[in-house]
Amino acid sequence: MAYDDLRSLLRALEREGDLKRVKAEVDPYLEVGEIVDRVQKSGGPALLFENVKGSSMPLAMNVFGTDRRLLKALGLKSYGEISEKIGGLLRPELPHGFVGVREAFGKLGAMTHVPPKKVKSGDAPVQEVVLHGDDVDLEQLPALFTWPQDGGSFFNLGLTHTKDPESGIRNLGLYRLQRHDRRTIGMHWQIHKDSRNHYQVAARRGERLPVAIAFGCPPAVTYASTAPLPGDIDEYLFAGFLAGKRIEMVDCKTVPLQVPAQAEVVLEGWLEPGEMLPEGPFGDHTGFYTPQEPFPALTIDCVTMRRRPLLQSIVVGRPPTEDGPLGKATERFFLPLLKIIVPDIVDYHLPEAGGFHNCAIVSIDKKYPKHAQKVMHAIWGAHMMSLTKLIVVVDSDCDVHDLHEVAWRALGNTDYARDLSIVEGPVDHLDHASYQQFWGGKAGIDATKKWPEEGYTRDGGWPDMVLPDPDTAAKVDRRWKEYGL
Repeated sequence: MAYDDLRSLLRALEREGDLKRVKAEVDPYLEVGEIVDRVQKSGGPALLFENVKGSSMPLAMNVFGTDRRLLKALGLKSYGEISEKIGGLLRPELPHGFVGVREAFGKLGAMTHVPPKKVKSGDAPVQEVVLHGDDVDLEQLPALFTWPQDGGSFFNLGLTHTKDPESGIRNLGLYRLQRHDRRTIGMHWQIHKDSRNHYQVAARRGERLPVAIAFGCPPAVTYASTAPLPGDIDEYLFAGFLAGKRIEMVDCKTVPLQVPAQAEVVLEGWLEPGEMLPEGPFGDHTGFYTPQEPFPALTIDCVTMRRRPLLQSIVVGRPPTEDGPLGKATERFFLPLLKIIVPDIVDYHLPEAGGFHNCAIVSIDKKYPKHAQKVMHAIWGAHMMSLTKLIVVVDSDCDVHDLHEVAWRALGNTDYARDLSIVEGPVDHLDHASYQQFWGGKAGIDATKKWPEEGYTRDGGWPDMVLPDPDTAAKVDRRWKEYGL
């Protein structure tokens, strides 16, 4: 099972030599970011900074920085475990498309160990200390100024809780948070995100929106906040499914929301309609700065925390970063669900270098002419996969995770006058390459074997691939040690 809270995971990592305590004083202005980026890119351990300048809170970083650590945090031996569990929810009679996805997750509700459970405030470690009003001072929390042109200090792993003012459905999302002053947080709610929709509904109704931001949450909850779930599927239901047990929740002190009882720190506040401040620039996971834009500004009225809290954050920037294992988990976990929406898919890969959502490599068992083009357009119509800018479709005998093999197919199997599809559509809010914000050009490459029905009319048809003689290959395998190579 997954770990119940962040600190128990850190203790386990330390016992295994996969966590390093940094006792020297470190500056959250640029220095912490530089240290963490170097350690992460070298495959180094999780870090616990015990002496952060300007704060009494230890700062945990790079906790999910390797596949091994993320799997351990979720109580898994491989990503395939969750993929198989999700696959087990999918009945053959489920319809295709998003209805099938919702029906599959609907089965989670019947599992008594999955839905979150409410606990009393006295049983919630995160409410051992409660601060109100002028006692709130966000300057005491170690926010990071990571890159030289950043517009300020940011909290990068605060889990934001909101709920739809009309339906009451809650949302758990992971958004960057700029610390404007001792009581104000900038909410970077991008145009395609559920929390932004909640804010717009509240503003239209002339209402303020309750918000709670939790730090240092149980690992399954932290991962669930990043998962691309449909808006009406509860992230805490999914977190319980991942963890194999119910997530303990507690009512907030000043807003009508619930947060994880085992979190380290929670910020509570009400977002007034029209309260906006400039947010950014910010060195983002694209490896480029996103520009300054106006975003909602939340006033924090209450902070609850453990008696000796610690904070968790991440460094984002040019890949590879800690986003890598989180993105890989999403890629593997959601393969069965993507197959419901696009049943033609055999496997897919979202390269970290493409920021995950910018590029999708897809293998199919080709069954008819222009099958690849059908799959491209199905992906562009599939929930958040609609933001994909480049889709490469290969045959099922190609390993989509072997980028050398994919490049060989894509570069050598294509006539770009016929096999390249160019369309326009929505792109990520953070995409700096589109000539205007929110939409731009997309490309699909058909790197599959071409059929005569698709216009491939050369004599002899598509040539055979060069492959070793299987008997000779087996013989060389048997005698390999004899060669002394």
